[in-house]
Amino acid sequence: MKEHITNRVLMLARYVVENECTVRQAARVFGISKSTVHKDVTERLLHIDASLFSEVKKTLEQNKSERHIRGGEATRLKYALLHKNT
Repeated sequence: MKEHITNRVLMLARYVVENECTVRQAARVFGISKSTVHKDVTERLLHIDASLFSEVKKTLEQNKSERHIRGGEATRLKYALLHKNT
């Protein structure tokens, strides 16, 4: 694997773990697609650093289990703003 890709994978993985962020949030910060972030932290990272991979996996699983809450909160805010403006 090319060195710049390896460096990107490690930076993304550390960022996700340290900030407990979602793939979308990491993609926004690094200015890359969420598909690239996902591939980096779920496929490439395993071959580079297995222990960091397991930490990232825990964070991603936690995010997945909480996504319905974030979605519900977004909907609640959307309708709160609609009712406020009417």
